[in-house]
Amino acid sequence: MRALVRETTLSPHDFIWPLFFSETVAEPKPIGTMPGVSQLPVSAAARVAKEATKHGLGAVILFGLPKTKDARGSSALDPNGPVPKAVAAMKDAAPGLVVMTDVCVDEYTDHGHCGILRARRDGEMEVDNDATLELLAEMALVHTRAGADVVAPSDMMDGRVARIRKALDESGFDATAILSYAVKYASGFYGPFREAVDVKIQFGDRAGYQMDPANVREALREAKLDEDEGADMLMVKPALPYLDVIRAVRESSTLPLFAYNVSGEYAMLKAAGAAGMIDYGRAMMEVLTSIRRAGADAILTYHAIEAAEALGA
Repeated sequence: MRALVRETTLSPHDFIWPLFFSETVAEPKPIGTMPGVSQLPVSAAARVAKEATKHGLGAVILFGLPKTKDARGSSALDPNGPVPKAVAAMKDAAPGLVVMTDVCVDEYTDHGHCGILRARRDGEMEVDNDATLELLAEMALVHTRAGADVVAPSDMMDGRVARIRKALDESGFDATAILSYAVKYASGFYGPFREAVDVKIQFGDRAGYQMDPANVREALREAKLDEDEGADMLMVKPALPYLDVIRAVRESSTLPLFAYNVSGEYAMLKAAGAAGMIDYGRAMMEVLTSIRRAGADAILTYHAIEAAEALGA
């Protein structure tokens, strides 16, 4: 009876699995702050693609760890980098799997920020929004040429969706979709992720281009701007502290809406479960259900495989 009248349901197809591919490891390297998650060698891409398909996941999203970093994030444009190579291997192994890629240069810059830097009049450094747009557009093209189905800009630069859409269309990739990290907050829940991608912010923080956690109306403006620029899908990040924002964006847009159940949210459940404070499996499913209930059509989550198995997939 309870199942018959349930308002919100979960399916493995609702989950998007974030994966970290590194040029510097030959075997999976566990991430200390994210139990059960590892940096992966590109050689593991085909196996992981088959695993995602076997469990019926909706998609995967790839992040890259290059051999070298510089001030401009130049290695983000390498067609032989970890993400393009992993994309190609995954599409060969599982052609029906939807492969998304994160489009942001923080993993590739030596300063850890999400764009090219410039000096302000006071001598301090800041991210150059407009110069970064060209870099992001080329990065999206590199991933698309490798076979990515969806590119997902996460940088929060103004105008990047329009610039990426223009670059894709002009290069004949009009069918490639854009999943915009439209509503991305300057959050304290990203810590474990930065270990996962080996990002160390050398100065300041990202509050200049990520959103104030206190704002909801701003989220609606950001989502509308990206929708008008040509985004095919929108995302809210993080998920749990922003369930109200997910609901607000859901009510204001008809585009598919995703939410990112981020590394800090994942790590908290893992730590509490390991300490015997909670029933980890039950809490995991409750969290994922709450994100769907708030209005997310799909969830980016490190729980993807565990949750799919809990659902019998």
